[in-house]
Amino acid sequence: MLKADGFDKAIIGVADDIATSSQRLIYDVDKCIQILMDQGMSDEEAVEYFEFNVSGSYVGENTPIWLYPYEE
Repeated sequence: MLKADGFDKAIIGVADDIATSSQRLIYDVDKCIQILMDQGMSDEEAVEYFEFNVSGSYVGENTPIWLYPYEE
């Protein structure tokens, strides 16, 4: 499993990927954004940084899963 550096507190689970017979970490995106904001980024800066540098980075079949909480 690949981990995203600095976001351990945002891990919410592990998924079995039957396509690759491996497991992938699942991160809560809202928690990731909060971690960046706690480091001094504004809400806008944190979202932009996360989308471009973290979730926008594909690192192969074991790339973590980014969960956007569902809201009705």
